[in-house]
Amino acid sequence: MYFLNVTPTHDPQLLKGVLSLLLLQMLAQRESYGYELVQRLHEIGLSDISDGTVYPALGRLERESRVSARLVSSHSGPARKYYRPTAAGYAALAEGVTGWLAFVEVTNPVLLHPIPTQPGPPNEEVFDD
Repeated sequence: MYFLNVTPTHDPQLLKGVLSLLLLQMLAQRESYGYELVQRLHEIGLSDISDGTVYPALGRLERESRVSARLVSSHSGPARKYYRPTAAGYAALAEGVTGWLAFVEVTNPVLLHPIPTQPGPPNEEVFDD
């Protein structure tokens, strides 16, 4: 089996499609504030994600009523805005995870094949007139 040696990067378009699900799942596990979520995403291997990506996503989830927020005073600086999923957020998470897993099930059989160094010849179809 031959696999191309590539450095893993995180395609921003792929991340955009799954970020809300990741945030909702992390918030379902534990109420958190924005910077803490950035750190948790770094811990799972998304080291190139920034707060400039996470905070707008949290704002969108809040506008969509998928998360609620509350301010909690902090001993080490300004108050922190803690987020937690709403009932709509839990429903969106369940639906989104189901959709994501179905998508992965369909795409994995294709994507898990070894990457060839060049394409094979085309299939030739014979047409009877």
